[in-house]
Amino acid sequence: MTEDAAGHVRHIDLLLTARWIVPVEPDRSVLEGHAVAVEAGTIVDVLPRDKADAKYAPRERVDLPEHVLIPGLVNAHTHNPMILLRGLADDLPLMTWLQQHIWPVEAKVIGPDFVRDGVELAIAEMLRGGTTCCNENYFFPDAQAAAYRAHGFRARIGLPLVEFPSAWAQTRDEYFDRALAVQDDLRGDPLIGAAFAPHAPYTVADASFERIRTLSDQLDLPVHLHLMETAKEVDDCRREHGLRPMQRLQRLGLVNDRLIAVHMTQVSDAEIPVCAEAGVAVVHCAESNLKLASGFCPAEKLRRGGVTLALGTDGCASNNDLDMFGELRSAALLAKAVANDAAAFDDAFALRAATLNGARALGMEDRVGSIEAGKRADLVAVRMDEVETQPLYNVLSQLAYAVSRRQVSDVWIDGRRKLETGQLVDFDLAGVLEKTRRWRERIAAL
Repeated sequence: MTEDAAGHVRHIDLLLTARWIVPVEPDRSVLEGHAVAVEAGTIVDVLPRDKADAKYAPRERVDLPEHVLIPGLVNAHTHNPMILLRGLADDLPLMTWLQQHIWPVEAKVIGPDFVRDGVELAIAEMLRGGTTCCNENYFFPDAQAAAYRAHGFRARIGLPLVEFPSAWAQTRDEYFDRALAVQDDLRGDPLIGAAFAPHAPYTVADASFERIRTLSDQLDLPVHLHLMETAKEVDDCRREHGLRPMQRLQRLGLVNDRLIAVHMTQVSDAEIPVCAEAGVAVVHCAESNLKLASGFCPAEKLRRGGVTLALGTDGCASNNDLDMFGELRSAALLAKAVANDAAAFDDAFALRAATLNGARALGMEDRVGSIEAGKRADLVAVRMDEVETQPLYNVLSQLAYAVSRRQVSDVWIDGRRKLETGQLVDFDLAGVLEKTRRWRERIAAL
């Protein structure tokens, strides 16, 4: 539908014009003086501004004269309810942090209200930082889904499984029964999807993995898994199973194009082509791995090996923020040091890892991750006329190495405005902060 023979213009919902548009695809493309046309939440056109003015009659027009418009950032691994534990147990190694601090506190407070309130606080932080989609991994996925749905936020919800009782489920069968009930409820939801989320090889038995593999095949659901996060995990797996964790998953049939492997600090050179050939997506959580001293993911080797490499913050209890601009910068800098190559993990790839590769890891690349006609309008405007990004020679460089999340001015999800000139839209921030204060008082008193 374009101009008809009489020269009539097409009416659309929204026209965004920006000084720069970085569509991510094609690679390294930076469009100046262009516009994005949106109708019913879908991008229908990306074209020069003068042509857009002649072709479209928007019901709403937003001009962004000193901004760059990018796809919404995708946080490909997070535990957002844990934002309510931010700063509770810092400067500790992974297993000490988990077993002696996080799990005992969670056992006393976790429930639907904790999860819902944590997700709401996380949504506020993510939107203010330009994140429009996340991949969740936590308990009470039904409460998570309800919170994301209420705020119109795009998410893939993990269906949790561990081999010990929790407030969510007491037995293996109950974990599976409740997971399938949540999956059934989410079927057909335009914003919220599901993934199986077995915690890690060291907390999940072979029998459970085999059942997940069967259900993943039947339902075409991803499997979102912490994998080879520490050297101890690898050593323990060899001792218990006589195999590396990746070899164990291969034996169980889980190394395939539905596997979302998180952390992978201990992946071997021999395992990288295995991941590439199988279509495994790897989520690099640079800041969490640094903070917990878990190890260094060989991100550049994975990239050069053809593995889909996405980025995640992990949870706020082990990273302390949900800042994807900070994460992509840290990932790029760390990759250069690990590879001993200043050209590694370049600026354009850093943005791709935080957008299109994240969408691909989540099985959403047909909907989001780049600014292209036919995709959903998950869009973020970033002011580039701030002190921190002046002078500006290279837009991609500034996005990767200089931009602060505080420069995010406007956010749309499915074409609906979620942030306007830095202010959350239709969001009771004061109420969310008051609930957060009450949780802090309760947890601090434990």
